[in-house]
Amino acid sequence: MNAIPEPVGPPQRGEMLVHVAAADVAHPCVTSNPIQFGEQLHAEARLVDDLVVPAPVVGPVLRETPSTAAIDGGNGLGLVVGPKANEIAMKKAEAVGSGWVTVRNSNHFGIAGYYPLQALARDLIGFAFTNSIALVSPARGSGRVLGTNPIAVAFPGRDEPPVVIDLATSVVPFGKIEIAQRLAQPLGAAWATDRHGQPTREPTDVIGGGALTPLGGTEAGAAHKGYCLSAMVDLLSGVLAGANWGPFCPPFRIDQPIPTRSVGAGLGHCFGALQIAGFADPDGFKRSVDEWCRTMRAVQPADPAKPVLIPGDPERAAEAERRVHGIPLPPAVVADLQTLARLTGASPVV
Repeated sequence: MNAIPEPVGPPQRGEMLVHVAAADVAHPCVTSNPIQFGEQLHAEARLVDDLVVPAPVVGPVLRETPSTAAIDGGNGLGLVVGPKANEIAMKKAEAVGSGWVTVRNSNHFGIAGYYPLQALARDLIGFAFTNSIALVSPARGSGRVLGTNPIAVAFPGRDEPPVVIDLATSVVPFGKIEIAQRLAQPLGAAWATDRHGQPTREPTDVIGGGALTPLGGTEAGAAHKGYCLSAMVDLLSGVLAGANWGPFCPPFRIDQPIPTRSVGAGLGHCFGALQIAGFADPDGFKRSVDEWCRTMRAVQPADPAKPVLIPGDPERAAEAERRVHGIPLPPAVVADLQTLARLTGASPVV
């Protein structure tokens, strides 16, 4: 990565991000799952309206015990706040066996899977949760009430790659709806509902006020399970942290409406870390994780062309391919980058 030049004269609009927080932001972007990188850049569009503090002072610590902490993110860019809070959780786990940190008054923190990956080299099992702008209906409901509220957990192997679980609690992310609209393609079954809560395969129905469905899609498909997982994330990241929750979460893109009511401060996150040695011999545990991975991969596939994978395999395959051929950027992301370059005086995207 090229060095970031020092600013000359007083900072201009947007310059603080470029000169102060750019390295902090870049690290989780370029070291995370490149399969999601193009979508990730969309979040930074919110900076053009000065709604986020790009280089926040993370703190104060609102409450603290040897194994827990609740902190205020200073309305900072989540890609700066998140790694600092995650570091606190890992240090606590190394000190006393377990560390848990909640964050309020933050913003979109990027790819959830980045955070537990940081725990693996320290013989820790990592966890990350965050709530987000309401785009998902609850089971049996209509309208946008919950975020896609991801869950991420990572377990280290010894010789096998780590098991990395990183999933949204909706059937699909909202970006898939936007892609389907641009390509004039129908949505998958049970992906979403219209504004009346009825299943739809028309992207315009969703963009025009419909909602994504929780994991499971329909009541017959056990959507209540996805709803419960989303509720868990919202209660940990929002209610427990003192952040906004449910339909009151603020947006991270300037083209999304701001809720008329606030029930907390900003978006919320929750980070966790467990010291493996507190439960098992670390090397023995990693060997057992290896055996688990090999057992899953050895299962006879239903379709010979589609072998059984372990969590994290698709992202690793995408990373290997994109390290060679580059990361494709959707036109909407390129447009956002061009806007940011123009406002900050940076070189345009070519």
